[in-house]
Amino acid sequence: MLRNQCWGEAIYYTRQRSGFIEKKGLGLIHIFHGQGVRKTSSAVGLAIRAAGNHLKVDFVQFMKSGDSGEVTVLKQIPSIRYYCPGEHPYIMSHGPEAVHREHAKKALDFAMGVIERETQVLVCDEILDTIIFDILTKDLILDLMKMCKGKVELVLTGRYAPWEIMGMADYVTEFIQIKHAYYEGAKARKGIED
Repeated sequence: MLRNQCWGEAIYYTRQRSGFIEKKGLGLIHIFHGQGVRKTSSAVGLAIRAAGNHLKVDFVQFMKSGDSGEVTVLKQIPSIRYYCPGEHPYIMSHGPEAVHREHAKKALDFAMGVIERETQVLVCDEILDTIIFDILTKDLILDLMKMCKGKVELVLTGRYAPWEIMGMADYVTEFIQIKHAYYEGAKARKGIED
């Protein structure tokens, strides 16, 4: 067992590797989900690492308007193709509207289209949130995962990942919010949260 110290408490990693260590090619699936922050930041980091190793990356944003800080940098990296269908208004309490469904459909069509072309890494940022708002179905996302499995490295982010989606993934990381400045009255700050 490996032991690590964190805030004075011992954390034990009891899982042991099963199987032989083998070189896997591209085509594994990553999920960054949970209520905590930095899911998109992790996906951006993976995309930049892949681009730095000369892989062709497609970064698709669902449920966003394409105006957050990372977009400027992603668009400047030659081996990253960034796509966002356009304006995505905040979903009000009455639920999603036609604009939200059209946005998700365009983003999903783009994502599925690049799988058949030359992409090696596909990031679908906030795609998992489309399930929460009943904009895309879990089955559509499972279909996307099946298309990528063993062929294209796929990264899915969002607050909620159903068990079936986590079961098909190779990496699942849950972000847990312990504390957030928003609850102490802080607004989102450009360059940090936005």
